[in-house]
Amino acid sequence: MTTNKDRAEEAYDYTTDLRSPEEFQLLSQRILHHANRGEPRIDFLRGICKLLLEFSGCAAVELWLKEGDKYQRCLSRLKPEFSFECERIPSQKDDDGRAIPVPQSDSNLERLQADIMRGQPDRTLPNFTKRGSFWVGDANKSLSLKSQAGEKSRPSSPAAGGDYRSLALLPLAVGDENVGLLQLMSRQRDYFTGTIVQSYEGVAQTLGVALQNQQAQAALRERVKELICLYSIAQVVERQGPSLRRILQGIVELLPPAWQYPEITAGRITLDKRAYSTPGFRQEGQRQMTDIVVEGERRGVVEVVYLEEKPELDEGPFLREERNLIDTIARQVALIVERKKAEEDGRKLQEQLRHADRLATIGQLAAGVAHELNEPLGSILGFAQLAKKDPELPEQLSKDIERIITASLHAREVIRKLMIFARQMPTRKAQINLNDVIEEGLYFLGSRCTKAGIELKRVLTPDLPEITADRAQVHQVLVNLVVNSIQAMPKGGTLSIQTLTQGDHVSLVVEDTGIGMSQEVLKKMFVPFFTTKDIDEGTGLGLSVVHGIVTSHGGSIDVQSTVGSGTRFTVHLPLRAPENEEETT
Repeated sequence: MTTNKDRAEEAYDYTTDLRSPEEFQLLSQRILHHANRGEPRIDFLRGICKLLLEFSGCAAVELWLKEGDKYQRCLSRLKPEFSFECERIPSQKDDDGRAIPVPQSDSNLERLQADIMRGQPDRTLPNFTKRGSFWVGDANKSLSLKSQAGEKSRPSSPAAGGDYRSLALLPLAVGDENVGLLQLMSRQRDYFTGTIVQSYEGVAQTLGVALQNQQAQAALRERVKELICLYSIAQVVERQGPSLRRILQGIVELLPPAWQYPEITAGRITLDKRAYSTPGFRQEGQRQMTDIVVEGERRGVVEVVYLEEKPELDEGPFLREERNLIDTIARQVALIVERKKAEEDGRKLQEQLRHADRLATIGQLAAGVAHELNEPLGSILGFAQLAKKDPELPEQLSKDIERIITASLHAREVIRKLMIFARQMPTRKAQINLNDVIEEGLYFLGSRCTKAGIELKRVLTPDLPEITADRAQVHQVLVNLVVNSIQAMPKGGTLSIQTLTQGDHVSLVVEDTGIGMSQEVLKKMFVPFFTTKDIDEGTGLGLSVVHGIVTSHGGSIDVQSTVGSGTRFTVHLPLRAPENEEETT
């Protein structure tokens, strides 16, 4: 019984016997023209299928394409409206080691398709051409073939052709190699003849060449886009200079143009939990991504998403070349991060060198100034003390001389600190216990803490090993750090003194709950004469003297400070004196 659907299809289908050779030649030219339009592969295949449908008058066209060891199947129909779908077909190795599609059902039609794509059809069967094409006028009535082993296969089921009665299967060949299969399908019985199939064989040969040509051009375009993208990344790095944020934003904006569908592509680079993205980026959708690994550590990710659904290709909807590109971009980002870190480390090292050079210069200047001032200052102090011994000295004059003596003693103390900073004072190193030095120092400083409303806490490690150091200078370190902390807590607070053993070092920790220091102050706190205090509250030499003493003992200082929360000084002193220092007992 003929259905309405059959009648509608028969009304649409028409024979192609009336097609002239010139019309088939024109179809081949149009196929080659499509191949040279520079379209994405899916768009190219869609256009080819539509051309074949419109030219042949068939109800459906199917393309099987071999790409390496993979197969792609494209099916298109013209009615009720043009449709196109594409899918990946799993493959397996045959006895000769060649990849063939995995059968989706146990049908003679699928066996026939596989035999034709392998170029090994049974040419003794009817309706085969010399070029290996096959056609059948009523696929639902009978499709009985022999297997490659020569045994007769089971008859095909009535659904061998599905809704289609006439089938034409033509191999797509380039040279001696089959690269796919073209299958034309009509609902009319006996729609194809040997003459028609031979005419389509010329079209199939052109289509095979066009497919190879289009694939080569597409690969070249992807390579060009990759090179343009990588070159543009280098330009962004050079143009944006030291700003890593601007560099990453510039790179992410280069991602969409480098992918197949730039108009629906969005990208994002995430580094250390900070994201840089193009407009419209969203988590949903088809995605390609790769990690950013810096010095063996995963620091972020590069992502590309399609904002619309696209057919499956090499990797989801993405090409194999695009996987290579996104991996390369991630490596480039990692190299940029490593280089920026190296540049930052270099700048820090240069700043440390400049700081050390400034300290050395100031030390030399301080030593010279101290020596020049010592002699006149000694004379002032000596004559003032002699003048004060005069029994007939008026009371007011005696008080004035006392002020001179006090000022001279203060000046001499400043000079002594300058001498220590400049390492002009002789050291007397011996075996000392750091806990003992702390107890002695706090004996004099405890009362000052009490007056300032400061709670003093001691956390001293028992059985602390002795160190080789100058007792007076270590005492000076303690006093300077404690005084600095007291001055940082004008409204009172807590001062903690702690000792620790750490490997071949002992550590002195002085921690307060004072006003803290900003990053700018931290960078300058060991610079001589730098101070945040008023003129009459400090000379700016306290911490620089601490730095000089600790350095001369082969130790180091760590400082942690937060504005409004306090400061923690950790002084590390080696158990043994440096080898270039002579111990004095």
